[in-house]
This record gives sequence, structure tokens and C-alpha cells, in this order.
Amino acid sequence: MTELIHVAPLAALLDSQGIRVDIGEHRVAMFRVGDEVYAIGDRCSHAEASLSDGELFDFDVECPRHGSEFDIRTGKPASFPATRPVPVYAVSVIDDEVYVQVGDES
Repeated sequence: MTELIHVAPLAALLDSQGIRVDIGEHRVAMFRVGDEVYAIGDRCSHAEASLSDGELFDFDVECPRHGSEFDIRTGKPASFPATRPVPVYAVSVIDDEVYVQVGDES
């Protein structure tokens, strides 16, 4: 089953800065780039470091532990040592409120 979960007001997300949100069993890293919001799994697929603590370069977040970069739009790694993607979650902004879609398939 898929659910749309309210996360925060859009104004609470700072541009180009990550935040971690726990939604049930899902640990999610969220990033705002302009008026767009992206959500990916918060655990680096290489060493399980928190991606929300990483630095954002355009659409790539750098893992703070070993420097792997992940595209926040696709979850795919852009550099080694990570070789596996992280989950991507659909985000909706409705009336300046941010929602994340989570479910078994994420």
C-alpha cells in the first residue's frame, strides 16, 4: 500500500540543504533545489552514512563518509565507491506543504 505523508511546510526546507525525515521504516533524505523538492533513501548504499548530512552540488549529494555522489533525482550513484542506487520517493508540493509518497515498493 502506498501512502502520501505530510512532511513539512515548503518554507521549512532550506535551498540546497538536506534534512532527514523518518517515515515509518523509511529513512528519507530530502533536498530543496529552488521550488523543487527531492527525496531519496538517507543511507548511502556503500557505507550507510546519512546522505542528508552530505553536501549538495547541483543535483548530486556527496556522502560525508567516503565521498560517493548520488543523483537526488534518480538515486543512482555518480561516483565510486558506491555502485548501487538508493531508493527514490515521489514528492508532491500541495498548497506550499510537502508530502512524500512511501510504500512497499520504495
